[in-house]
Amino acid sequence: MDPIYLDHAATTPVREEVREAMEPHLHGCFGNPSSPHKWGREAAAALAEARDAVATAVGVRFTEVYFTRGGTESDNLAIRGRVRRLVEEGHAPSVVTTAIEHKAVLAASAAAVSEGARERVVLEVAPDGSLDEEPLKEALASSEPTVVSAMWVNNETGLVLDVPALAGRVREAGGTFHCDAVQALGKLPVRLDEVPIDLLTLTGHKIYGPKSVGVLIARQGTGLRPLLHGGGQEQGLRPGTEDVCGAVGLARAVTLAVAEREATARRLADLRERLEERLIREVEGLRIHAGDARRAPHVSSVGIPGVDGSSLLMSLDLEGVAVSGGSACQSGAQDVSHVIRALYGDDAGIAVVRYSLGRSTTEAEVDRAARATAEVVARLRSGAPV
Repeated sequence: MDPIYLDHAATTPVREEVREAMEPHLHGCFGNPSSPHKWGREAAAALAEARDAVATAVGVRFTEVYFTRGGTESDNLAIRGRVRRLVEEGHAPSVVTTAIEHKAVLAASAAAVSEGARERVVLEVAPDGSLDEEPLKEALASSEPTVVSAMWVNNETGLVLDVPALAGRVREAGGTFHCDAVQALGKLPVRLDEVPIDLLTLTGHKIYGPKSVGVLIARQGTGLRPLLHGGGQEQGLRPGTEDVCGAVGLARAVTLAVAEREATARRLADLRERLEERLIREVEGLRIHAGDARRAPHVSSVGIPGVDGSSLLMSLDLEGVAVSGGSACQSGAQDVSHVIRALYGDDAGIAVVRYSLGRSTTEAEVDRAARATAEVVARLRSGAPV
């Protein structure tokens, strides 16, 4: 039978409308947007149109949209760029993150300490999505600036954090709030004219756009220092010749994701519920991670006792079901992910499977995935050959 792709949280295929938008910029309209001639002007116009489309989709000014090479760079530019600016102004800021952030945020916040931040504070998160409030209160009460970074949707479990409330608290205290919204766009309402977010990370390949192109939204007045040095592109914040083709593709993907969000969220939520009902019924002892919390509709992470995680994933792949054990950024890692450990402790005996659904996912596919999971788990528990 045809293989089933249930790893859309890792990456998505480029959709046809995005490919068509990018096609002219692969050959005919190939100019450098900094060049003054016809080819350069055409490229500059396409880049400006892409910037305006992203700005319109998320409710910001087009001058607040900066194109990067992806979500990891945007996270680093937001956190480290803001800390560098504050240190340059004579401050010793604290950096606050949650324990379930993407590793790009956790690593960037750790690096910020070596670049002048006073301390790094990591907030514990409960399986219902609630945060350890006291360290955040202490950080925001400091006389020094605070940079807070919290993701909207956790990439491994789909857990939704209360970003509007967090952003409001940080704004009221005079801090800077950054949000990694890579997994939220197209699944939840993401509008910065409604939520006081200072810095927002997006990327193309999670929403059927091209890989290696991302966006950092930096609201007016949120001073940053660049991580790279060179020309004056992206208002001097992200130097280097712009990827016009990638920006055009990302903008088209963002526009479509926002326009289709409500219908997409309803369909994926129904599919996820169908999948989880079958898994719970057919796999003894299975646990839905963050199952009692608000979750984005496209991700279902489960814990299965009594089997080896690597063997389970390999066996599912042999059955034609493509899933993951968590973040694709942890490829090759054999230990429990930092997200599951933060939520549940060191569950070394629990195999973790993340199913992430997308545009191509059907009811028949989730039924087959659940059946294959149950059959593989039964074989592994019995000691039979996989």
